[in-house]
Amino acid sequence: MHEPAHFIKTFVTDLDAALGKLKSTAKLTQLQRFWLGFCLTGMLLTNSVCWAKFERASLGEYKIAALSWMFREAKVAWHYLLLASILVSFRAARNYRRRAGLDESDRSRSKRTKRIHKAHKQKHKASGVTSTDKLSFYWLLVTQSSHYSGGFCFLHADPALTAWTKEDKRLKKQGMSKKDRPVIPVRNNAYPQKLSLLYDCCKHSRMTTATLKSKPF
Repeated sequence: MHEPAHFIKTFVTDLDAALGKLKSTAKLTQLQRFWLGFCLTGMLLTNSVCWAKFERASLGEYKIAALSWMFREAKVAWHYLLLASILVSFRAARNYRRRAGLDESDRSRSKRTKRIHKAHKQKHKASGVTSTDKLSFYWLLVTQSSHYSGGFCFLHADPALTAWTKEDKRLKKQGMSKKDRPVIPVRNNAYPQKLSLLYDCCKHSRMTTATLKSKPF
């Protein structure tokens, strides 16, 4: 694997054109287009997102450090790139009947969470086990034959409210009356509730649906 597959080159070219229409300053450089095409080809051939496997597939021509550096440091407008990829995919499929949906699947995704954004302790509904993980919401554009991820957000519990809930349960178990227990703290806007996040996702999905020139849902 020394260069992107031909049909992936075509996709990246169409993707860059769509990026230019969404935001003129978001267009990819020649190096970024090649890197993205190479990574997509690597994902197809290795069935993974792994720099080490991409390096081996290229027989060492492209190193892990260089591939990961592009991902971490390149000034890519990832948000617009996601929207542009949806646009190109829908045009290729010629399927314009779609609706927006939300996915709140309660799945345990990670065992190592020290460096994961907004990870916090939560109870897994299916097993009843409490673990450190993240609760995420995804909004999707859904058709009769497929669905496309259009964005995501993370829920992070307010630490002060979590501590109050734990202490309130402890005091209640000891028999302390409600008037003698600490009052509930004022919510911190830095930790929005689930409904607020869902509302933001819906607003975002409406804007994207308008961008794709589809009928309102």
